[in-house]
Amino acid sequence: MGSNLLESIGLGNLDIAYVLIGMIITIVVLAVLVIIQIVQNQKLKERYEKFLQGKSASSLEDQITTICAEHDAFRELAESNQKKIKELFKKQKGCFQKVAVAKYDAFKEHGGKLSYCIVLLDEENTGFIINSVHNAGGCYSYTKRIKGGASEIELSVEEEKALQHAIKNER
Repeated sequence: MGSNLLESIGLGNLDIAYVLIGMIITIVVLAVLVIIQIVQNQKLKERYEKFLQGKSASSLEDQITTICAEHDAFRELAESNQKKIKELFKKQKGCFQKVAVAKYDAFKEHGGKLSYCIVLLDEENTGFIINSVHNAGGCYSYTKRIKGGASEIELSVEEEKALQHAIKNER
């Protein structure tokens, strides 16, 4: 059994059964692809419904707008906090951070450690020493300026010891 159409395109001696088998295989493959698409579409629909759960599109838009506004506010706050932290660190460099106290007996005959010196230094080991010397005649206090961990005026043994403790940040 021949087909005029097949003969006109040069396939006149082709058996029509092969054409039908090819068409059936193509239909089956297409049916499988359609089923796969339906399953994927169903999964996507479930995810979409779960995402919307009781929300309308306008309420989602409002939520997203709110989240974006909050994000911008948090970013501005973080930038502001960073600037303030930098200012604090800059100010902190000049604050006294290192402290040491040394108590001593200025005059060995009195006994007791009533004399003392206090060292106050900043981050760059600049500050001062307050020394208070106690004796039978009274109490005398004086200060010595410290710059870069050294004094222009000669330090006593106790003052030098306290200065080194402060520089090492020992208590």
